[in-house]
Amino acid sequence: MAADWWDPNGKSAMLHKLNPVRLAYVRDMIDQHWQADEHGFRPLTGKTALDVGCGAGLLAEPLSRMGANVTAVDAAPELIDVAKAHAAGQGLNIDYRAAGVEEVEGKYDLVTSMEVIEHVADPQAFIHSLAAKLADGGLMILSTPNRTAWSKLLTITLAEGFGQIPKGTHDFDKFIDPESMRGLLAQVGLEVIDFEGIAISPTRGLHLSEDLSLNYLVAAKRAV
Repeated sequence: MAADWWDPNGKSAMLHKLNPVRLAYVRDMIDQHWQADEHGFRPLTGKTALDVGCGAGLLAEPLSRMGANVTAVDAAPELIDVAKAHAAGQGLNIDYRAAGVEEVEGKYDLVTSMEVIEHVADPQAFIHSLAAKLADGGLMILSTPNRTAWSKLLTITLAEGFGQIPKGTHDFDKFIDPESMRGLLAQVGLEVIDFEGIAISPTRGLHLSEDLSLNYLVAAKRAV
């Protein structure tokens, strides 16, 4: 998928549709967590951000534009090569690495990982690795499909079946429901601040919603 990652009509078209929705949520959580000016352009100035499973940079680039010093990692070197080239073309300085989160050193104010946890072999170990990179007072934001029949229908049966995303991308047995996610986070000392759904409708397309049944975002911080 690396070759046409930044083509909004290519194999990553669904990610391009999803990205503005989740980015709006990320921005809202940033503003709330750090009491930032919601009208400001660079609420992450002076802060560090780590994007895990960054792909070719759909989220890392906006985080950089918001002022963060961004480190972004992905297991696929081909995607990192595309990410580096695209960021250079945009004049953005992002530390891209072909690596796993466990290989990253240091602590970060913001840790994000979008649509990744449903692909890992051990979700609890993955959450533990993410939490280990979160600085005191930091914010973590994840997104993932819910474990529901509705999510299976749209994400696997329809989206994969009709070629909107590559076949075999998802394994329903690895999908995680919100309460299980809350438990995974609690195991590593993180407290859920907020859940928000990503729903779809014929009139609005993909949008933020109280309905968590398709896909959801979760924001967490260290438990007091």
